[in-house]
Amino acid sequence: MKLGVFLAVYHDRSFEDALDQAVALGVDTVEIATGNYPGDDHCRPADLLADGRSLDAFQGALERRCLQISALSQHGNPLHPDPAIARATHDTWRATVQLAAALGVRVVNAFSGCPGDHDGAVRPNWVTCSWPPDYPDTLAWQWEQKVIPYWTAEAHFAADHGVTVGIEMHPGFVVYNPATLVRLRDACGPAIAANFDPSHLFWQGIDPAVAIRHLGEHAAIAHVDAKDTALAAGTIVLNGVLETRPAADTGDRAWAFRTIGFGHGHDVWGDMISALRLAGYDGAVCIEHEDRSLPADVGLDKAVKFLASLL
Repeated sequence: MKLGVFLAVYHDRSFEDALDQAVALGVDTVEIATGNYPGDDHCRPADLLADGRSLDAFQGALERRCLQISALSQHGNPLHPDPAIARATHDTWRATVQLAAALGVRVVNAFSGCPGDHDGAVRPNWVTCSWPPDYPDTLAWQWEQKVIPYWTAEAHFAADHGVTVGIEMHPGFVVYNPATLVRLRDACGPAIAANFDPSHLFWQGIDPAVAIRHLGEHAAIAHVDAKDTALAAGTIVLNGVLETRPAADTGDRAWAFRTIGFGHGHDVWGDMISALRLAGYDGAVCIEHEDRSLPADVGLDKAVKFLASLL
């Protein structure tokens, strides 16, 4: 396994400056955002595909620094009930797959998306309850009419370009845990796999090492994003883990994203690394920094040293 960093954390710096930061950290790979929620500050697929010189310069900047791309990432909602949002997300996704093929990158990371509750809806509807009956009926409609048809077609598109889709299991979207990830893979084919990010699993009460072993049995891990989560036990015992307060209200929330090692220790992360090895994963472990308590350079330096001691 190789250590990497998700360059979206350096969205306010030029592409070359961001790459220099990655080199200074001592990592081997980078994950690059190409649009939708992470933004496209460093990489606009349509522009690169339309201009061979720009594409060559993009590749050259990586080669001069001996950096590899672990994945291209465009996290949006291609199933959004607003057609304009869905179309824009879809177009970015498709261009990213085409760029990945041109660059020889094997993984494009994504969210599964979330539809509304009927064809006339204007906002997504994430179903988390099995009663009253409205909810399972809505969930069945979403999967049968929206999720499976869309991702069956897009899994074929990805496979035709030599790409695996790394779906990040993220609450708020239809794929948010191992069961829903495997359900999507079983329905749509082996081009669907996980971009495994434990930070969203910790607060759901999921043991990441157990999840890795389960996904490994399905050969369903395409990429790993490394991010930690701190759980506020005093808040959770009173109000549980569901959290709608803004991420900026770190001190009041039931959980918050933290630099690796500031949520869980060597034992937990060591179990994850061991489980990944046993599952046959030999790709990148790419650090994603979303800790509002530490500056990016400080948090990433600590995360690199922590993970390097395990890898």
